[in-house]
Amino acid sequence: MLLQVENLEVKYGNIQALHGISFHVNKGEIVTLIGANGAGKTTSLYSIARLPPPEAPRVIGGDIKVEGQSILKTSPNAVVKDLKMALAPEGRRIFGNLTVMENLKLATYAREKGANLEAEYDHIFELFPRLKERREQRSESLSGGEQQMLAVGRALMTGCKTLLLDEPSMGLAPVLKYELFRKLKQLNEEGMTILLVEQNAKLALELAHRGYVMDTGKIVIEGPSDEILANPEIKKAYLGG
Repeated sequence: MLLQVENLEVKYGNIQALHGISFHVNKGEIVTLIGANGAGKTTSLYSIARLPPPEAPRVIGGDIKVEGQSILKTSPNAVVKDLKMALAPEGRRIFGNLTVMENLKLATYAREKGANLEAEYDHIFELFPRLKERREQRSESLSGGEQQMLAVGRALMTGCKTLLLDEPSMGLAPVLKYELFRKLKQLNEEGMTILLVEQNAKLALELAHRGYVMDTGKIVIEGPSDEILANPEIKKAYLGG
């Protein structure tokens, strides 16, 4: 088991955001967390990425383990460098005053000497040809879809083996959503493990192997994606059925 969240409880100040949630991600899987706004999906990702408060919440109970070892005392830098996990956050958070290439290069600051970065840049540009076309453009001039591609590409340039994605389809036109998700499927087929938080439940479940449905800081349904898609309660609540 690659990632295991066990009875995790966290707070923002005096407000409890997660109430003892448990889920796991196996190596090579795509797992999705779905649910309404405020369900605790982003909080879960921030807790795993070990972002410090006030950006991320304070863990008050439970544990987060990577390959069986607790990471609660692991720094955000070590999560990226040593555990090979990278977060592409909601809202992209790219550096708008920097070019596409400069954004990608920034993500390599902790890479080991001797890493074949040129080959990895080429891989990013093969995945997202639009970024290659715009590599010298300031990223603030990119479309929303291109900025999301850059956010994913920047995360990949850390050398990660596990990708944490927070609402990657938000604000994208349908054609760009499907294009992005096709690329995520390709990355997974190449060996990338993905933990996906996504508002578009149908799209997320069609991509993922397994899913967890969150509601007000708790996991209420879990299972293979096809079973969740077929669940009448999920159809009514999240899929317009």
